[in-house]
Amino acid sequence: MINFEKGNIRAPGLFGDFWLNSQPVTLRELKGSVVLIEFWDYSNVNCLRTQHYIKGWFTRYREFELTVIGVHTPQFKFGRDPENVENAIRRFGIEYPVVMDNDAIIWTAFSNRIWPTRYLIDKDGFLRFSHPGEGSYDQFERAIQALLAEAGYHGVFPDLLLPARDTDFPGAVCYRSTAEIQLGYVKGTLGNPEGHGPESTVLYDDQGFHLNGRIYLRGKWYSERESVRFDGDSGEEGGASCTYEAIEVNLVMDSESDSPGKVFALQDRRPLTKENAGLDIKFDDEGLSYVLVDGPRDFNIVCNREFGEHEIALTTHTPGLEIFTFSFVTGAIPELVSLN
Repeated sequence: MINFEKGNIRAPGLFGDFWLNSQPVTLRELKGSVVLIEFWDYSNVNCLRTQHYIKGWFTRYREFELTVIGVHTPQFKFGRDPENVENAIRRFGIEYPVVMDNDAIIWTAFSNRIWPTRYLIDKDGFLRFSHPGEGSYDQFERAIQALLAEAGYHGVFPDLLLPARDTDFPGAVCYRSTAEIQLGYVKGTLGNPEGHGPESTVLYDDQGFHLNGRIYLRGKWYSERESVRFDGDSGEEGGASCTYEAIEVNLVMDSESDSPGKVFALQDRRPLTKENAGLDIKFDDEGLSYVLVDGPRDFNIVCNREFGEHEIALTTHTPGLEIFTFSFVTGAIPELVSLN
C-alpha cells in the first residue's frame, strides 16, 4: 500500500461521462468526508474479487461519513455502454455511485495503471493512501478508520472484515499462476504459427502441441483489435485451447448472435464435473459441460479444488462468438496460510 504525505497531493476532479446510482458528485461537495475511489472494470476478474471488500466497507462505514465512488474505466469496447455497466451494477448489488470514465480522463488524472486500484482521500481533499491490485485489505481498512478518526469520529469502529478467501489472509503465500492472456491483434498472444491477421479471417490449425500461457485457435477466426471472433459458417466448428497453471479459469466473452452463444468446455480432454465446474457452467442431458454467452462479461469456467497444471479446451458452433481474454486465479499454499 502506498502512503502519501498529508496535504501534499490534492485529489483530481471526477469529470466522467455518465453517473449511475447517483447524480454527478464533485470532491468539493464531499469536503469534510473521507472518500474511497475504486478504479474498476466490470469484466475484470481481479476487480470482481475485490467487490466483497468495497461493498463491505461501503455498508459498514457510510454511517461514519465514508463516501465510496466507483470509477468504471473500460478495458474493452463493450464497457463503454452504460446499459452494460448498469446491468453489471445490478447483478453485483452495487449501491454506491459509479461514474463512467470512457475516455480515461479520471484514470489519467490519477496516473492510474492497473485494474483495480483504490484510493483514499482525506477530509481536506488530499490523497493519502492507494493500493493497486488485490490484497492488503486489512491495511486498507485500518487506513479508512484512521482517516475517519482524523475527520472527527472518536467512537468504536467495527472489527475488520474477515478475509473472503485463503489468498486474502495477511502474509498468505500464493502459487505463481499463468498470467492473463489477451486476444486481438493489438496485445494478443497466439501460439498458432499463423499468428494474427489484423481485421481479417484466418483458418487456424491446432497441431496439439501447447506451450503454457498461449492460446491455440482452431477453425476460422477473425482478428479484431481486442478480441478474436469465430467466423465459421453455420455448422462449422471453432476451438480455442490453452495449458495453464491455476485454480480458476475465467473468460471474457461476448456473442453477436441473436441468441446466447453456446461454448462447450473440456478440461484435460474431459467434460467438467460438479467438482471442478465454474459458476457459469451448465450441463446437458449427456453430461457435457458448456456455458451460454448471454452478453459481454466475465464467465467463470473452471474452479478446481487445488492448484495445478491443466489444459482447457473450448468448442463452439456459434458464428460471432468473441473471446477477449483468458484469466487465471491463483491459490494460497495451504501449509503457508496463517489464520492468526
